[in-house]
Amino acid sequence: MKPTIGVVGLGIMGGAMAETLLANGYEVFGYDLLPAARRRLKKAGGRPLASSTAVARSAEVVITSLATVAALEDAVEKIAAVKRPKSRIVIETSTLPLADKERAMQKLKRAGIATLDCPISGTAVRLKEGAWTIFASGNQAAFKRVRPILNVFTGKVPYVGAYGNGTRMKFAANHLVAILNVATAESITLGRKMGLDPRQLLDLFGPSPIIGTGVYRLRGAMMAARKYMPPTMKIEVWQKDMQVIGDMAKAVDCPTPIFTACVPIYNAAMALGLAQADTASVCEVLGMMAGIGRARAKR
Repeated sequence: MKPTIGVVGLGIMGGAMAETLLANGYEVFGYDLLPAARRRLKKAGGRPLASSTAVARSAEVVITSLATVAALEDAVEKIAAVKRPKSRIVIETSTLPLADKERAMQKLKRAGIATLDCPISGTAVRLKEGAWTIFASGNQAAFKRVRPILNVFTGKVPYVGAYGNGTRMKFAANHLVAILNVATAESITLGRKMGLDPRQLLDLFGPSPIIGTGVYRLRGAMMAARKYMPPTMKIEVWQKDMQVIGDMAKAVDCPTPIFTACVPIYNAAMALGLAQADTASVCEVLGMMAGIGRARAKR
């Protein structure tokens, strides 16, 4: 028998996970603050509930995918407060400060609930391609129990050790993505300034085994088309990731000069009204700096 799954946080990532689980025969309960997200779950065949409390009472395993520390604290408070909750394992997938995730784990532990730290490297689009990597960390026995669930999303689910190592791995991955987004935009902007067709740059550089990257292929395509909606990762959400990565680097006394140089580009995208657009829209910032475009986020 497949365990019943709860998903708290039905945004871009949480919603994609819920729909994938449903497509693979799991019964899925879910909660999100936004009614539209709950309606999407119902339309996909899931069972939207009125609170995180209700999810904890109904599901054997709960996946949390949340954008803020406040949202995580609220969910954990309600899950931990359920007497004899049906869910005994929480899979925490959010990208949030490590101290806050560790505090959540300790609170759930006191309630008799095991927590795994399993952040995801990849976007909702990459889930459909089977290209996610889930960095799993925490209690190894709990990991073995839920690994079949995680394998529904991807075959790449490395166990990286003690609770928190998953988040550390995610920080290292997103640090690089932050740089590659801007580097890709800079490459395409240079090509445009020289009179080249950005679509040709994408066709030649994207598949290259030397200079091609997944970021170039995904976000380069958006940059070449100058189309940044719907987003795979919103600029305003990415700002949170940039902050927590920068704070971690400071905490461990690690210099990050290239990452730091990218920060103002993302800030400028926010100032240009691109908060809801994909992070690929940093290309519009560089285009304006180069005098060859105005900010836009085509739908």
